[in-house]
Amino acid sequence: MKYSALGKSGIEASVIGMGTWVTGGGGIWGEDPDDTESIRAIHAAIDAGVTLIDTAPSYGQGRSEEVLGKAIRDRRDKVVLATKCGLLVDDERGAFFTEFDGHTLYRSLQPETIRDEIEDSLRRLQTDTIDLYQTHWPAIEPIKTPVSESMACLMKLKDEGKIRAIGLSNVSLDELKENDAEGEVASNQFRYSMLCRDAEQDILPYCLENNIATLTYMSLEQGLLTGKIGMDRQFSEEEFRSNADWNPWYAMENRERVLDLLAGWGDLIDKYNCTLAQLVLAWTLEQPGVTHVLVGARKTSQIEENVAAAELELSKDDVDRIRRDVVALGSPA
Repeated sequence: MKYSALGKSGIEASVIGMGTWVTGGGGIWGEDPDDTESIRAIHAAIDAGVTLIDTAPSYGQGRSEEVLGKAIRDRRDKVVLATKCGLLVDDERGAFFTEFDGHTLYRSLQPETIRDEIEDSLRRLQTDTIDLYQTHWPAIEPIKTPVSESMACLMKLKDEGKIRAIGLSNVSLDELKENDAEGEVASNQFRYSMLCRDAEQDILPYCLENNIATLTYMSLEQGLLTGKIGMDRQFSEEEFRSNADWNPWYAMENRERVLDLLAGWGDLIDKYNCTLAQLVLAWTLEQPGVTHVLVGARKTSQIEENVAAAELELSKDDVDRIRRDVVALGSPA
């Protein structure tokens, strides 16, 4: 495993991190995860050198945090624990965001809700300190708390020892700059993959220039870029991967194009003796400004595959070739 600094925080974390959205379960994932198997996967990740594990209160309405808390209670010192605040489930103190998986989500970065959330997260995670505490989504009208007030609350939590570093998630460049001007921003988490490269235009260059760590999510596009989701795979209407607005690459006509793209890298798979998932993750880590990649896993076998990507060193020619291929793929229909 390789490790990289979380910005200016003084904390180092594994470049491959474990995301635990799927650990929270729910209809969006189809088959509900088994908590015992989830704990085995977390232990396997830690044993393989993964230190960065990311969760959030909204993942399964606290279930993800609770499972993670049980998994790490006897090995807390081996984990850089990251969770979030600002996305409330069925709590009308925030501004309406969306209906999701049978619940209503609200966005709030009011100091009072941040305070409530940190105490709940500490309890569920069975710890006294969160290593990286991230705002899950920026505040919106009609409850758009000034960034200065939210950041002051987070800085106070840091002074109190309840958190060690402050991170952001899902912010625009302007929002990133505003937060960075108001407090000590260690990291920024956002969606990024070879099929979703918008962050290359603004977010990644800013983070690179200003020593802000980047935590990318959906870098395997929820399994599509592993090559293991074929044309015969069907998803129910409630599953997240059937949402064409969020991920149009799963539409049949687009999925076929992605699978053809992946099939064209057979020689690279042979050259590096790796899987497609490992090739994709290694390429992602090679991109300027990318410091950490979060990958979800249900089983220990998936963890073992993901972790190996950290040791895979691609030649510049092959990194450039892959970029040419994904650029030529274009946008989803």
